[in-house]
Amino acid sequence: MKAITKKVYGGPEVLQLEEVAKPVVKDHHILVKVMANSANPADWHILRGKPFFARLSFGLFKPKKPILGADFAGIVEEVGNSVENYKMGDHVFGEMLDGGAFAEYLCVPVNACAKMPENVGFSAMAGVPIAGLTAYQALITHGKIKEGESVLINGASGGVGHFAVQIAKAYGAHVTGVCSSRNIDFITSIGADDTLAYDEENIHEHNDNYDVIIDTHGNLSHSDYKRMGKRGVMVGYTTMAHMLSVLLKKVFSKFPLIQFTAEANTHDLEILASLVREGKMKVHIEKTYSHTEIPEAIVHIEKMRTRGKVGMEWER
Repeated sequence: MKAITKKVYGGPEVLQLEEVAKPVVKDHHILVKVMANSANPADWHILRGKPFFARLSFGLFKPKKPILGADFAGIVEEVGNSVENYKMGDHVFGEMLDGGAFAEYLCVPVNACAKMPENVGFSAMAGVPIAGLTAYQALITHGKIKEGESVLINGASGGVGHFAVQIAKAYGAHVTGVCSSRNIDFITSIGADDTLAYDEENIHEHNDNYDVIIDTHGNLSHSDYKRMGKRGVMVGYTTMAHMLSVLLKKVFSKFPLIQFTAEANTHDLEILASLVREGKMKVHIEKTYSHTEIPEAIVHIEKMRTRGKVGMEWER
């Protein structure tokens, strides 16, 4: 089968499309014929081996796993032993955070995927897993938003942010989205009640009070969380030094601030699928690449200016 591989750490230029062995299905796994992927910041962090401590998981001097990619949507080709809820031909989506998804076939644990809603395309659902899970778990699992609460979402127009706006609205919150002035109309169109353009107003001097602060961009300081919110969830970070600064101050503060990495599970993926099915959450695909252009897709996402998601399709 064809796959996008990496043998050394580096930029998108080290990626190559090559023939590799087709995976063999394992117990409690399904073999998926991949139809579409999406790109995430996690992909280029893993590709470059940054931050350096991440190499403890992905390989200290060179990548442990040659195939890049996390998000996927596709068709079940084969089911392993002890698999009961999937059959050949099912349309599924999910994520493999440790890689392997940028390939024609992928062996997936059944607890890292879910069935797609009917009449929704592969490209759309491939955009959901990492960004959707991160948004959902930030708001619901860790942010514990309640109906009627106010939520500030910093980075509201990006992959995680545009899902967070829609999920917060679906759960009855009043949403203020922070983005550039060029994206104000976009986040208003997906449900934001109020907006704040960071290129017109300094977010670090903003004084409104919110029940929950969700920072998907990663540039809020610990004092920003305390000044603007009753509790906070830190999703992204701009630099390692910034993240460590916020977390160090958290240790000596009583302000409820959580930093987490999203974990794939079928339950949460099924909730996201239901939100898509019911029309409460739509996937905005800014640009779609072919599978041969996956390195270009990584270049695009690494600029950190994406509105919504970037997708990739496997030509069959």
